[in-house]
Amino acid sequence: MDELLDRATAQTYASWFRALADPTRVQIVEYLARHARPMSVGEIVAAVGLAQSTVSQHLKILTEVRFVLVEPVGTARHYRINDACVGCFPSAADVVMGRPAPNPNGAC
Repeated sequence: MDELLDRATAQTYASWFRALADPTRVQIVEYLARHARPMSVGEIVAAVGLAQSTVSQHLKILTEVRFVLVEPVGTARHYRINDACVGCFPSAADVVMGRPAPNPNGAC
């Protein structure tokens, strides 16, 4: 009988999928990944067209799962994609869908 994915890994993967369950967060991740440089909240707000407080809440969720990293720049904070997630998230999706993955227990 095949073994289940271990509970800790399943919880990690579930948190990643929850973080991407909102279309705005998917847009933010895609925008940061495509631009591949740290960006201020203001730049992200201008791109998605939502209130700064709303974007900040989405960024908080994305930083909690480490899809997005935050860097203090003076009194501001800049956000960038976590390059490690570019490789490990597709592996997580493969594992959940029953496909072999090169790094099934990779973590962002």
